[in-house]
Amino acid sequence: MSKTRFDIITIFPKIFDSYFSESIIKRAVLKKKAEIKIHNLRDFSPDKKHHKVDDRPFGGGAGMVLMAEPILKAVKNVEHRMFNKQTKVVIFSAKGRQFNQKMAYDWSKKYKNFIFVTGRYEGIDERVSKILGAEEISIGPYITTDGDVAAMVVVSALVRLIPDVINWSSLEDESFFRKNLEAELPLGSSASRMELEYPHYTRPEVLKWHGKKYMVPKVLLSGDHKKVKQWRDMHRK
Repeated sequence: MSKTRFDIITIFPKIFDSYFSESIIKRAVLKKKAEIKIHNLRDFSPDKKHHKVDDRPFGGGAGMVLMAEPILKAVKNVEHRMFNKQTKVVIFSAKGRQFNQKMAYDWSKKYKNFIFVTGRYEGIDERVSKILGAEEISIGPYITTDGDVAAMVVVSALVRLIPDVINWSSLEDESFFRKNLEAELPLGSSASRMELEYPHYTRPEVLKWHGKKYMVPKVLLSGDHKKVKQWRDMHRK
C-alpha cells in the first residue's frame, strides 16, 4: 500500500518540527506509512529581495492578506512532484466548513495526497480557493492566530486512520469511529448500536487524593467479561 503524503504550505516552516517529530506521527513516518513535506511560501514570492507574500486588503481594513500568486505557485510545484492523483487541496480558514471525525474518516478512504495551505494575518486572497478548487476548512467555532495549528490537528486526525499506524482495536472502540462505521456494519450488530465512549480506569484500584478514596467500579475488577460489557454499554457518554 502506498504511503499517505501531506504537503503543507506555510510562512513558518519550522513551527512543525517539534510536533511532527514525536509520538505516533513520527512512528508513522518512520514506518513509511506517512510522508510529510513542509514548504516555505516565501520561496515562491515574486519579490526575490524581501520575499513578500502579503499585502493590504482592497476596500480597506486592518491587517494584511496573503497574496494569491505565491500560493498558486507553491501548490503547482507540489502537484508536479506527485504521482498519485488522489489529491485533496485544503485551505484553513475561520470561515470554512468545520472539520469533524466523519470528514477525517471519509478523506482517509478517498485521498492519498493532501495539500494544506495555512493562512495567517487577515486571511488568503479569495481567488486562491476558486482557482485551485480547494476546500476551506475550520477546526472549530473559534479563531486561532494561524492555520498552522489547524494543519497539525488535521494531520493528526488523518495519520491515525492509516492502516497499521495504531492498534485497530483501539479505533474500533472509539465513539466517532463507531458512528462512521454504522452504515457499513450488519444491521443489529453490537458496534452499530454502541455510539459513545465509556469511562476508563487504570491502576491503582484505590486512588487516595486529599484525604478521599476514589474506587474503580467493582464490576471492572470482576473478570466477568459479559458484565463488564454491559456496564460499559450503560455508561457510554
